[in-house]
Amino acid sequence: MKKYLHWLVIFIFLLFSFWQMNDPDPIRWIAIYLGVVVTVVLFIKNKYVPFIPLAGAILCLAGALYLFPDFFYWIKEGLPTITGQMKADSPHIELVREFLGFVISGLTYYFYYRAHRKAKILSPS
Repeated sequence: MKKYLHWLVIFIFLLFSFWQMNDPDPIRWIAIYLGVVVTVVLFIKNKYVPFIPLAGAILCLAGALYLFPDFFYWIKEGLPTITGQMKADSPHIELVREFLGFVISGLTYYFYYRAHRKAKILSPS
């Protein structure tokens, strides 16, 4: 059952990558999301490469911290919708989406970093 959850994570982050194709900055987000996919695939294959999930988690944390003031402002404004189209008069949509993308990706990277470490510690070398 757990293996299916890992494949679900892969599928979700592949979808995230695909949806970034029309984004103003697709390369950054495709790299972040595909990095998660690589991390999960390596985990499934029992390959321990701690640099990828650790670097991904750190980069996502930095991005989330950078965008946190915008996220906080969005909360103070009463949580206006972020599901609409990006317009000049509503830049919060892109900023909040990016913040949430950093948080979701960062938590996933961190989870797999910890899982990799735990698996490495438990497995005999």
